[in-house]
Amino acid sequence: MTTGIDAIAFDIAKLHLPITTLAKARNIDPDKLEKGLGLLKMTLPDAHQDTVVFAANALTRLIKENNLNPKEISRIYIGTESGIDSSKPIGSFVVTLMEQLHGEGSFSHCDTVDLTFACIGGVDALQNCIDYVRLNPEQKAVVITSDIAKYDLESTGEYTQGAGALAMLVTANPRIIAFNHKWTVSTKGVFDFFKPYRTIEKQDINGNTNNDEWFGNLEAEIEIHKDQPVFDGQYSNQCYTDRTREAYFRFKEANNIIGSLYDRWESIIMHLPYAYQGRRMFSEIFALDAETPILTEGSEDYAIKLKEISKSDEYRSFVNHKMQPAEPASSLIGNLYTGSVFMGLLSALSQYNEKGNDVTGKTFGFLAYGSGSKSKVFEGTIQNRWKAATEKAQLFETLAKSHEINFETYLALHKKEQQTSLLQPHNEWVLDHIEKEKPNLTGARYYKWVE
Repeated sequence: MTTGIDAIAFDIAKLHLPITTLAKARNIDPDKLEKGLGLLKMTLPDAHQDTVVFAANALTRLIKENNLNPKEISRIYIGTESGIDSSKPIGSFVVTLMEQLHGEGSFSHCDTVDLTFACIGGVDALQNCIDYVRLNPEQKAVVITSDIAKYDLESTGEYTQGAGALAMLVTANPRIIAFNHKWTVSTKGVFDFFKPYRTIEKQDINGNTNNDEWFGNLEAEIEIHKDQPVFDGQYSNQCYTDRTREAYFRFKEANNIIGSLYDRWESIIMHLPYAYQGRRMFSEIFALDAETPILTEGSEDYAIKLKEISKSDEYRSFVNHKMQPAEPASSLIGNLYTGSVFMGLLSALSQYNEKGNDVTGKTFGFLAYGSGSKSKVFEGTIQNRWKAATEKAQLFETLAKSHEINFETYLALHKKEQQTSLLQPHNEWVLDHIEKEKPNLTGARYYKWVE
């Protein structure tokens, strides 16, 4: 018996800002972003969308496209770093919305929880559900990744924004990919990227040192929530490289691999904050784990040689064969945080199918990363029904329908000045309203299905 991903559905924000538009507005050479980082578009949520909406839409499509009976689904695990409540998980909202469509109590048997560890939370959810199905092969689980990657205006992360969700059905004897049960990890607690509670002194707001009540707040410090992270891009890149390298070589050792590990992988799927992140970070592993190593750790000219290797024809050929297929979707979407690595898988499969490359029986290697920081390395074998499942997703056909917005509209959305939907919702979930009047329900979010 094997376990893995049987079906995939997704919901990506339907609005996008061309990267060239952002580059010109920020006085950045467009080639730096397009040719240097592989960016073409960044998707943005409309006024009626949040992470619950994206998750619910992705799951609704997964159920409909695969004719799933709610009774078949025994758990819905969410990977996210964009939760909308510090106590109530996205999964709780999603189960409620599914019952609006399928009947009250239809998902009451279903376990749900959110898992958060920056961009690797979805992989954590997948590993958990794979273990669950392996022990309970008659059960089916759903893993959902849902995030909105938002960065401060004019920050170095501004051009890596994106929004959307993926829903994956995890079963025994899956149609798409079956995973090896031996995974490895590298963890180290760092501050490369995080979203802390931030505070501001009340007296700095109202000019009063008496700590008078301010909109119901009695504390002298006012807590502020921001979706945008505190981050150090260069340091985060180094953490990404260190964690993935450590997890990679642990995987090689744990699985008793003789020779180059990556040589046995048809495709390499990595976390992609931007499309070319993987290829820029993998060159060190490429050099160290070559059949005949072409780089020696600790050598005086290590950094210089590594840079030369990353620009070599040999490495470029390697990238085009093993890494490029996972990149096109990222170029058109932007960063999906927890969903990035899974969108890379769907992108690669869609590319192989479009070009007529049969990867049945081939092994794919996965290098996942989450800031804070943790990497997991694992691998899976493509199953013989992957083509039909991939075609059903209609990835690039869907992305081609995205609506372009101008820079002024982008600013209005980012600043939350745009209060009404730019696109009329159709056959999808929407955020209906947020309770502001009833004290015992303050902040409660309510959603509805729009035909």
